[in-house]
Amino acid sequence: MRTRPLDLVAPALVTALLIGCGGSTPAPTAATASAAPTEAPAGRATQPEFDAAQDEGSASDAKREEAAASAPDAAPAAEAAPPPALPVAAAPVAPSPGPAQSRATKAGAAPGADARVRVTGGAPAPKKAPAPAATAVARPAAPPPAVAVTAPEPQGSETYRDYGVNPVEDPAKDRLSTFAIDVDTASYAIARRKIMDGALPPVQAVRAEEFLNYFDYGYASPATGPFAVHLAAAPSPFTSGHHLVRVAVQGKRVPVKERTPVHLVYLVDTSGSMQSPDKIELAKKSLKMLTDTLKPGDTVALCTYAGSVREVLAPTGIESKGKILAALADLTAGGSTAMSSGIDLAYSLAERTLVKGHVNRVIVLSDGDANVGPTSHDEILKTIKRARDKGITLSTVGFGQGNYKDLMMEQLANQGDGNYAYIDSEAQARRVFSEQVGGMLQVIARDVKIQVEFDPSFVKSYRLIGYENRDVADRDFRNDKVDAGEIGAGHSVTAIYDVELKATAPKGEAAAPVVVRLRHKAPLGSNTAEETLVKMAPGAVAPTFDAAPADFRFASAVAGFAEVLRHSPHARSWRLADIEKIARAAASSKGDQQEFIGIIRRAGALAHGKTNAVAVNAD
Repeated sequence: MRTRPLDLVAPALVTALLIGCGGSTPAPTAATASAAPTEAPAGRATQPEFDAAQDEGSASDAKREEAAASAPDAAPAAEAAPPPALPVAAAPVAPSPGPAQSRATKAGAAPGADARVRVTGGAPAPKKAPAPAATAVARPAAPPPAVAVTAPEPQGSETYRDYGVNPVEDPAKDRLSTFAIDVDTASYAIARRKIMDGALPPVQAVRAEEFLNYFDYGYASPATGPFAVHLAAAPSPFTSGHHLVRVAVQGKRVPVKERTPVHLVYLVDTSGSMQSPDKIELAKKSLKMLTDTLKPGDTVALCTYAGSVREVLAPTGIESKGKILAALADLTAGGSTAMSSGIDLAYSLAERTLVKGHVNRVIVLSDGDANVGPTSHDEILKTIKRARDKGITLSTVGFGQGNYKDLMMEQLANQGDGNYAYIDSEAQARRVFSEQVGGMLQVIARDVKIQVEFDPSFVKSYRLIGYENRDVADRDFRNDKVDAGEIGAGHSVTAIYDVELKATAPKGEAAAPVVVRLRHKAPLGSNTAEETLVKMAPGAVAPTFDAAPADFRFASAVAGFAEVLRHSPHARSWRLADIEKIARAAASSKGDQQEFIGIIRRAGALAHGKTNAVAVNAD
């Protein structure tokens, strides 16, 4: 599911981990000793309140690259100096030393100039400034003020990357929106834990697509083929005169008895940072749940990494499940972290059971707090890519907080063509490793790209909510060498656009305001992709929001919640109380949807300085 070139991702990981994980960096000064690495984009500084004014987020990197390619002789526009930072009600903080590392485009353009870094608060920089790499941002040392702020992290620091907010596009100038499939869900689970613990999540931690894709909306399965496309639209409940357009993809569901054999390698971080019960003990319980879902023909190997790496269990058939479970039960945490050596060992174990046509996957369980040892992060990512090309994929599962490295865990899974999940409870472990495990164990389509075309005869403007780090250059939609996302059995993918329609539009059966194209490769065999086209009929637009299907309305509430939490400049007037009402009216009886209502209510209370909100727990 990677869309960013390898050589552009690695520097960001190096910066993030050397800052947050005790790599070979100068000793911290008094001004930086309490720094917590997060990545704030130049175009969007952290705000103290949901309705604080902001400029629009930075434009799509791939779009900017295409514009540059189409006008090679154009002189670069001079960038205006960013306005001075504004004060915010929080404890005094010090900026990170040195310039922030610049972020390059997803489509392969050269990196831009170094971006400025904000701590908590501050005025935004110009819209077109490039987004930065991970940098240190100090945490407040004093108790939080009345307005909820990011929770203090006494154990260390957390690393996130802010990919910005997609801009509004004019279809007369650019009618195509292209992105790679994403089925990760970690961002929502992280935000939920923060809110339940009494603090709003960092804006950098909120990825709207992972909020949307956390929930099962009950989309109908495809009659034939690997997936079905479901389109819907209705007037927006948030912005007068706008519509929301939903593009949903539902992967086929594969019965367990028909599932392809899987060969898994559990790579468990047993370093000292994993000692707490919500880390190593929860990781062990998670792997037990996963092991219990396996069937004859599947194999498991187990290795660990801390100060050194250890092969705990050679590849073992599930027929010897007792031996596998005993090996898991014996795991303990302690020592430093040598992730690179652990990954090397995991891949060597995976190669022993590598079978063409089977699923061969390494699953990394960690808090991401890794001192990688003698091998650079660049080399780790190259190793992952080489293994992926052989047919060995990699998924990551995150645990814990305080020193959690979201950036690293997300990017490792992206490079490994796997999934990224976060486990904060046994209930979440059961959801990922038991109830929805089919999506992890059975791939039904590879390199899935979506291209949505908006007809300028119907549409005045559009904006994709989320998927900022899954952007694909429009010209690469049919370039089958460009890596994209994978769909597992039963996976669903939801994307929502904020669209402004024109007052008058063409009539007739051939008229289609939105055309969706999907391109994918078979899970095995040819690397030539197939393409599917689906048109939205003008009559498919609901006359009112309340007349839209319940699943559409609930997804709209989820998108709205993510927009508010990440301080999207397009959501300045959106209110959590209104989002809660939408969710309450549309939610099914499922535990996660009922829990979501309580999460919104608690976030609203935290935003107003209250701490006594009661959230609804999932069943």
